[in-house]
Amino acid sequence: MPQGIIAAVDLGSNSFRLQVARVVQGQPYTLDALKESVRLAAGLLPDNTLDAVTQERALACLRRFGERLRAVPREAIRVVGTNTLRVAQHAETFLEAAQEALGVPIEIIAGQEEARLIYVGVAHSLPRSRCRRLVVDIGGGSTEIIIGRGVKPQRLESLYMGCVSYTQQFFSQNKVTERHWTAATLAAANELQALSATFGREQWDEAVGSSGTARALAELLELNGFVGQGITRAGLAFLREKLLEARDPHHLVSIGLRMERVPVLPGGLVIMSAVFDHLGIEQMQTTDCGLREGVLYEMLGRLKHRDVREETVRHFVQRYHADPMQAERVEKLALTLYRQVTTRPQYVHYSPYLRWAAQLHEIGLSIAHGGYHRHSTYIVDHADMPGFSKMEQAIVGGLVQNHRGRLVKGAERITNREGWRLVLCLRLAVLFCRGRAPLGRTPRFRLADEGEEGFCLQLNPVWLASHALAAANLEKECQQWQAQGISLRVV
Repeated sequence: MPQGIIAAVDLGSNSFRLQVARVVQGQPYTLDALKESVRLAAGLLPDNTLDAVTQERALACLRRFGERLRAVPREAIRVVGTNTLRVAQHAETFLEAAQEALGVPIEIIAGQEEARLIYVGVAHSLPRSRCRRLVVDIGGGSTEIIIGRGVKPQRLESLYMGCVSYTQQFFSQNKVTERHWTAATLAAANELQALSATFGREQWDEAVGSSGTARALAELLELNGFVGQGITRAGLAFLREKLLEARDPHHLVSIGLRMERVPVLPGGLVIMSAVFDHLGIEQMQTTDCGLREGVLYEMLGRLKHRDVREETVRHFVQRYHADPMQAERVEKLALTLYRQVTTRPQYVHYSPYLRWAAQLHEIGLSIAHGGYHRHSTYIVDHADMPGFSKMEQAIVGGLVQNHRGRLVKGAERITNREGWRLVLCLRLAVLFCRGRAPLGRTPRFRLADEGEEGFCLQLNPVWLASHALAAANLEKECQQWQAQGISLRVV
């Protein structure tokens, strides 16, 4: 899609944003952008469920976004959800409605992945430089802090504090007092104190603020005499004094604060002030770019076959000392089987999950041989995996969990027929590659999907008769599938 249209949607805890871009010579050029202040984090109840009013406000916004996205190819759209959707409980019904409104699947990304994408977006928006950059993004429900060089992030952190959540927690009903400010400052300090050594002044050369909070603060300071300075320590002290004097952020509209920022200014200002104090920042430039641009550049990388997920999987194979030759054997055989039982469009869509699962299925051996598939599954489920959404990690983790052993224990993670096809192909590949011999020594076979009848594996009976261990393992495999109510015949 060298000259195509791509789109990114950021479902933030404060605002929902949509960006549509045209790709020209490998670069995205914005065609359209939409933003709505949904304040999703404000709808979190004490039990972390989303209240009905906030859900409806969000869905109304997404219906408008969905209308704008109708002309964009589905495969050229990526939608990411951040902190509030990460922590929201029992949000399945809302997410189903949200995906229906948009017409596109929603990926809930982890905090570290959000931080990585933010840095990618910021780095591409600034002049090329070899200096070490500190990037701070204060969102509605979380704050991401990153150090990187060039376009590559080196250290990533995601902290559970945001302009919406802090304003609600410490400055309810827009009341700002010294006592409230002190309580919020201490809470922010508690989050930041562990970062002083790894993200402090000696670790970076220049500081950059992204997101609405940083831009709003810089804009307000410029309107009040801090021209061309971005955000400064003196400027933050000025805003703090004005806010405490007014006791209500509505009164700061008179000095240039936009009305849409009034409900979140106190929380954003106290977090930024704490970040300056604990990381030794004196001055910070700002950029309009961030998560959305990072998502767009990530999509461009995938279109050019430079997929961060592939790099992550390779790194995990090396990090956990898995056998790359065995992983390659299992991968090739699993994909061969999968081509035999699925149609071409499905193969293109699902095959990467099968490939990644095959490469990662033995990483748990670095912990222990006994029950290693459970160790592999735990790593895939819980590790920070750059490029992967939570949903993608869950799919790969489900395949890894089911690549051997009892199917009953992992059955709840397989939700459709295609999932069972993937599991079967991976299990058979692992079974036939158990001897860790070159693929040329494996038998010729044919796997067929017989629909309601189950699956049929056609295998040379002469080979089977001379390989008693493989025959015994296949018999056990058939029993495992029978326990799931699925027939696997070997003929």
